[in-house]
Amino acid sequence: MYVTDIVTPELYGLAAMDALSPSARLARALVTLAGAALLLAGSAWGSDDHFPFGPFRMFAGVNGPDEPAPDTRVEGTDVTGVTVILTERNSGIRRAEIEGQQERYETQPELLHEVATAYAARNPQAPALVEVRLVVRWHEIRDSRPANTSRDEVVAVWRAP
Repeated sequence: MYVTDIVTPELYGLAAMDALSPSARLARALVTLAGAALLLAGSAWGSDDHFPFGPFRMFAGVNGPDEPAPDTRVEGTDVTGVTVILTERNSGIRRAEIEGQQERYETQPELLHEVATAYAARNPQAPALVEVRLVVRWHEIRDSRPANTSRDEVVAVWRAP
């Protein structure tokens, strides 16, 4: 004896399940085609804003076996000359938010002022930041393994007036 012999819809007072009507099958097919079309268009022309139908850049690519791997950070210099690494904890801005808009920061570095403002709001006792930098550390890779060398590239700078 099988479980299906014992448990039937009728046992629970339910009608037996019928096959889908032609209109229900058509509706399912149209929804499936629309979803597939959105995924295809998003993959070809989409951006992070179109997720889940567009690629999520954080997971959408991979570096080659001999290409350097980027590691982005935001750092600031306060009025005393001390360098501060700006993190989610001390600024409230997630690293992914910065990386997702890196091109904007590169073309409009004055936007980094927002990071300095967020840092000041979370750390009112800390010395004010006079400079904020977006820095990419390029970790060298050889044959898909770390080469234990890196170089820093400053890609955007905001300075207090």
